[in-house]
Amino acid sequence: MNLAELQKKLIAVARTEVLDDRVPYAFEKRVSALLASRVAPQNLDLWVRGLWRSAISCVAVAMLCGAWTFFTPATSASSDDLSQNLETTLLSSVDQNDQAP
Repeated sequence: MNLAELQKKLIAVARTEVLDDRVPYAFEKRVSALLASRVAPQNLDLWVRGLWRSAISCVAVAMLCGAWTFFTPATSASSDDLSQNLETTLLSSVDQNDQAP
């Protein structure tokens, strides 16, 4: 059977069908009753509560860290500079090769 021919026949039959714009009686009430009758799974309640508590805890920790970095006074110049320490560590092998006899 040719699929294109079958498609044309089905479309022709569908176009001859009269459309009905009415909604069945009390359709929205039946749908609402079905939605209300569905019970949420009880085993997920504990997970949902735990995840919300952890989200609140994470926000609190993030705000505390932000406040700590904002209100901590700047360190003096006498402390070690991390960038200088990193550069010295990475280039130490190159400096040792230059000093070899």
